[in-house]
Amino acid sequence: MNLTASGNSPQPSTLDDDFVSSRPASSHVRWTVCALLFAATSINYMDRQVLGILAPMLQHSIGWTEAQYGYIVSAFQFAYAVGLIVAGQMVDRFGTRIGYAVVMGIWSISAMCHSLARTALQFGIARFFLGLGESGNFPAAIKATAEWFPQSERSLATGIFNSGTNVGAILAPAIVPWITIHYGWRPSFLLTGVFSAAWIIWWLTHYRKPADHPTVSRAELDLINSDPPQPVAKIPWRKIAIYRQTWAFSVAKFLTDPIWWFYLYWLPKFFDARFHLGLSHLGLPLIIVYNASAVGSIGGGWLPALIHRTGASMIRARLLTMLIFACVVTPIFFASRTNSEWVAVGLLSLAAAAHQGWSANLFTTVSDMFPKSAVGAVVGIGGMAGSVGGVLFSLSAGWVLQITHSYASLFGIAASAYLIAFAALRLLAPGLKKIEVAA
Repeated sequence: MNLTASGNSPQPSTLDDDFVSSRPASSHVRWTVCALLFAATSINYMDRQVLGILAPMLQHSIGWTEAQYGYIVSAFQFAYAVGLIVAGQMVDRFGTRIGYAVVMGIWSISAMCHSLARTALQFGIARFFLGLGESGNFPAAIKATAEWFPQSERSLATGIFNSGTNVGAILAPAIVPWITIHYGWRPSFLLTGVFSAAWIIWWLTHYRKPADHPTVSRAELDLINSDPPQPVAKIPWRKIAIYRQTWAFSVAKFLTDPIWWFYLYWLPKFFDARFHLGLSHLGLPLIIVYNASAVGSIGGGWLPALIHRTGASMIRARLLTMLIFACVVTPIFFASRTNSEWVAVGLLSLAAAAHQGWSANLFTTVSDMFPKSAVGAVVGIGGMAGSVGGVLFSLSAGWVLQITHSYASLFGIAASAYLIAFAALRLLAPGLKKIEVAA
């Protein structure tokens, strides 16, 4: 803003006009942002997957019991639950760019500290701090998606970056056994330190909000802002917590997140116990399962858009997609009852793919029901609920396996959780109605 000689009449600055005129004719920067989110989520899951892969070996070398392993996993999930509330609010307050870089740094240092552990207690402490750091990934990624994508593209963008969970889980079993066999298990926990440092530099260099990004075209900016205007005022956390929509998302996360944790931390132990697969043979079954889950994640983001093109509303398309995936999970009930390793791999692959398709759409319901200013906090609350469910499931799984030596009841829970969660979502938030916020 400039003043005339009299000092009274403001004249429009040309800075904004110059910035607009300097924009390129066309761009697809939002998909570069999506690639950044994908890379961060891949690193996130590589870090947390290392312990699950090494668990059968570490159980013998460290000497922990099934119940103690349940406590170690629960330490991560308890910290993750606590951290999600703090992380969601931090991202909303300080912004996606700074908040994401901070949590990436915390979880990477914590992951590398696992290499110093020598007892079950020390592993539990390392997992606790890893959970605190990793809790920030999804609140930050979902908020970035809400900032950079219109509603019609959010489920696809979420599905793409959420597939990073599978890529991380695929890379870990492909790399960790080889490193462990040749160099020992401790270097395996140092694996992602270099990746994390490179990502933080990349993120801080490239990420800006759409309006502030110099290479976003006017056409792309108009597309990003094509949804109806939303309230920009911050909604107090206590007020967010009383909305039925918050409870709907949280209950669905509470019921279904523990199932993914179960796959992540207990599949290597299941294959080892049921089919006697050692560390050198665990890689291929796990890679197949997590490749299938990557397909499910991207397919879950793509399917609502396909249904929407048939004339259904975006909300109806999303709910139908979630119901389909909730049904597709159910054959996992038979995973512990088959004598064929590859039948089990097929059932687990189907269930993991369905979970990721479900998860991509469940995350997107937050931006369907809440304004952008509340997305990070709501995802944090829901993630906390999912982690609380994960703590309870992990503690129970450890004792169930120690007492019964059978996975049957655990796969039974996995088969039914999604249909129950879908019913709860429909009951608490019919039609995924957007909250009404006073101007």
